[in-house]
Amino acid sequence: MRKVMSLAFALCLLSGLAVAASAQETMAKKSLYDRLGGLEAIKAVVNDFAGRVAADTRINKKFAKTNIERLGFHLVQQICAATGGPCKYEGLSMKKSHTNMKVTDGEFNALVEDLVASLDKFNVPEPEKKELLSALAPMQADIVEVKSTATGTELPANFKPAKPLSKKKVAAGPAANKTKKM
Repeated sequence: MRKVMSLAFALCLLSGLAVAASAQETMAKKSLYDRLGGLEAIKAVVNDFAGRVAADTRINKKFAKTNIERLGFHLVQQICAATGGPCKYEGLSMKKSHTNMKVTDGEFNALVEDLVASLDKFNVPEPEKKELLSALAPMQADIVEVKSTATGTELPANFKPAKPLSKKKVAAGPAANKTKKM
């Protein structure tokens, strides 16, 4: 009888482990976009993030000439695309959009801190947060022009911001240019 009970227990344990492994495999197959909650969740985080940036004196001077509607629109597109979502980023390259802004390493790091605070506010799990930050980290080389820990530096007078988005594009939303999935 003990052998039968031990065998039954072992089978239950193995089947439980198989179910857990299957659940982990399913989660691993989901895109980061899906694990973050999709487009509406990304929009919520970007909206909160934009508010933090606007209030953050360490970096808000760099956004003095920025069209905030355009920035939010393209941030949503960019995060959606970078996380495996159905969007296609159509904004300027990071290098082109930040040329002559004279962004410092300190200001870039402050921006990342604001993003992390927004992700934390929405209880984004640590693995997804790290994966998102890893996807966005390579942009630092194209954004930072000044190797310095300084923050709160003025936006240079020669910086030329991008034009505002057309009303038609804003109305269509950031996912209107969805790429076709095979």
